[in-house]
Formats: sequence, C-alpha cells, structure tokens
Amino acid sequence: SALSAQTDDIVKTGDMMPDFKLASTVNGNIDSKDLKGKVLLINIFATWCPPCQLELAEIKNELWPKYKDNPKFVMLTVGREHSDEELTKYNEKKGFTFPLYPDQKRDFTSKFATKSIPRSYLVDETGKIIYMSLGFQKKEFENLMKSLDKELSK
Repeated sequence: SALSAQTDDIVKTGDMMPDFKLASTVNGNIDSKDLKGKVLLINIFATWCPPCQLELAEIKNELWPKYKDNPKFVMLTVGREHSDEELTKYNEKKGFTFPLYPDQKRDFTSKFATKSIPRSYLVDETGKIIYMSLGFQKKEFENLMKSLDKELSK
C-alpha cells in the first residue's frame, strides 16, 4: 500500500521479530535468542527528536514504573545512530532508570524500519510483533499500555 511505502516499514504487525544483537559497554549485551518467552517492548529513538522526548517521558513516568518488576517484561530502548557515550551524557540530563542501548551504525534499527522515529514494537512471548506505533500520540501510547497489560496478564 502507499502508506507502508511511505513509512518505510520493514516489519509489520503479525510478523516474527527479526533476530538481532545489541551491544552496550554500559548495559551489557542482548541477544534476541535469549528473549524467548518474554514480552518485549522495543522503543527506537534519537536524542534530537522532539516526539521521541515526549514518548520517553511517558515511558519514564507511566510505563516503566508499572512494568519494570514484572519478570516476563523486557524493554529495549535503542538510540539510533548514538554511541554509549552520547547516551550516557543524554541520560545524565534525563535521569532514566531503564537501560539505553546504542545503535550507532543502524545494524539494529535497519531490521525494523528505514526511517521515521520514534517507533515502538510490542512483541509477544512467541516472538511475534503484536503492536507497533510510529510517532508519539498520547492516545496511541494508552493503546500500547493496554496491549501490554493484556499480554502480561496472560
């Protein structure tokens, strides 16, 4: 469709999440193969992107406190084209208590979409993408939280 061509999606709802690795000297390494059986929220952002700031503020205030202690839940917040060092500096200003992962060469984000951020992907325990959003809207964020609630209460 014209819309998907326009938004440059590589994966869509209903697809299986692509295999990936994330490496951070600050937060350790992540291999998607170790995430089977978890409900996963992937958030792709950049420090210079205004809607990303709005979304991360909601994550910090609403989402993370609510779900962080759930053993089934994993959140990967990934800074597109950022280094560990940049993300550490950024976080000194922001005070997030969740880890930020660098994706300096877009190895990670290029498996999901070619452009346009922020993006969120909710992945169920089987590794299937069950919800995705592009940009930030309060209403959309509430829907994401509802989907997450539903998934974690299974």
